Amino acid sequence: MAAPVEKEEAVLRAVEELAVADDYLDSSNLSSKLSVAHATLVDGVLKSLLARAAIRLETVTHERWQVAAEGLSYADAGSPEQRLHSFVVTCVEEGSAATFEKVDQALGKQVAARGRQQALKKRWVAIQKADKVFVPVEGADVVDDVAEALRTLRDQGGNPEGLQSDILKQLKSRKLAALKPYKTYKIFKGERLADARRVQATELTRTMLETDEWKDISFKGYNFKAEGKPTNGGCLHTLLKVREQFRLIFLEMGFEEMPTNNYVESSFWNFDALFQPQQHPARDEHDTFFLSDPELANVLDRDYLERVRRTHEEGGFGSRGYRYEWSEQEARKNILRTHTTAVSSRMLYLLAQETEFKPRKYFSIDRVFRNETLDATHLAEFHQIEGLVADRNLSLGDLKGIIHEFFKKMGMSRLRFKPTHNPYTTPSLEIHSYHEGLGKWVEVGNSGVFRPEMIRPMGIPEDVTVIAWGLSLERPTMIRYGIDNIRDLFGHRVDLKAIQTNPLCRLTF
Repeated sequence: MAAPVEKEEAVLRAVEELAVADDYLDSSNLSSKLSVAHATLVDGVLKSLLARAAIRLETVTHERWQVAAEGLSYADAGSPEQRLHSFVVTCVEEGSAATFEKVDQALGKQVAARGRQQALKKRWVAIQKADKVFVPVEGADVVDDVAEALRTLRDQGGNPEGLQSDILKQLKSRKLAALKPYKTYKIFKGERLADARRVQATELTRTMLETDEWKDISFKGYNFKAEGKPTNGGCLHTLLKVREQFRLIFLEMGFEEMPTNNYVESSFWNFDALFQPQQHPARDEHDTFFLSDPELANVLDRDYLERVRRTHEEGGFGSRGYRYEWSEQEARKNILRTHTTAVSSRMLYLLAQETEFKPRKYFSIDRVFRNETLDATHLAEFHQIEGLVADRNLSLGDLKGIIHEFFKKMGMSRLRFKPTHNPYTTPSLEIHSYHEGLGKWVEVGNSGVFRPEMIRPMGIPEDVTVIAWGLSLERPTMIRYGIDNIRDLFGHRVDLKAIQTNPLCRLTF
């Protein structure tokens, strides 16, 4: 085999001998002439000359027969039917019986099974039913045309010349050979064929300019059509993809987004303003992360603080309250917010301070923190989706109607509601949807009407009702992307490659 430089020089000489611009060389013929494998010629020489514009290539697509690995083994050892027939004849000559077990042992089970099928089909052998042994059929014309055809295709490089169409059809049906496309090239003179033997510089340097060296150097042309090296761009996290879909649903329904950038919240806004008693188990250190510095929050509106205290201790607005001594110290403790309803309480308070009440629709999607035991479905931090509507004379029917419309846009049309208890809503309803993929009803959210003990101390008018609902972001994301462990979705165990390749989210369950 010629050395790489010699092969390149041989190609250049052959191209230079082309008489006119339309003349070309055939890469297949050239590879045979140079005694070089076609793939080696293309990858090792032609592509290099093409990059330097010394030649121009035009692709030509052909078809040729390609022998499978199984077919190559038959070309050397004979077809299974011929080998089975020879073994049976040998057994008869030796006076022994060609049983199924002996054939399997001699030829191997796979070859024996295929040989048995073909030999019986071609009537080269028969089976004596009494003792189940193979015997050769007298007068059978045993010619191993399969192995001969496979050798012909192998030796002629896939050229079927000299083979009948019926034998080619048989090879194809037995998956021993198949007609496959392959490419050759027409080789034309390139624009810079004269510079092919000169070293081509890729850039103009200061030294070249100072020494006039540039006058004798051939510069490689710029390929403005070449694609640059792919860059690693940023990818949206799977949760962010689903979050954006929920956000678009809220915006489409006319909601405005609440500011949720304060992860640290006071116990007052997170619990007390929601009429959640200070002895409630959810406020225990086993469920809440408390801050040590700063430990306490400032009081901005003492009048409102006093109204909340009185409602907890004495009741009001049709309530008896909780009948305990409310602690301002407990309410001022700073925590990592346990739900985004703390943001809702702040927004409702600001709404109550407006001189004229105007109906509002708010939503939020952000992170919350709870002191949970970590497992496949729970993390210490997760995302909560919340929507609320404040308007006059709203009813439980309005709540259910809005929830139906909201979940319908997510592709969940089959909903049902189950009564439940929340400290700050009454009545309260769990939301369940039928999941077609899982074949069962699953809880997808919680909802209710905010209690008067929560919204009246803020100053919300008597005829105004606030309805709200919420759900997690992680659960629909896990269902949508087929994730069964929440730690594979959020945290240090996330597969970055999966983040880069996950499809866009379409909320259709």
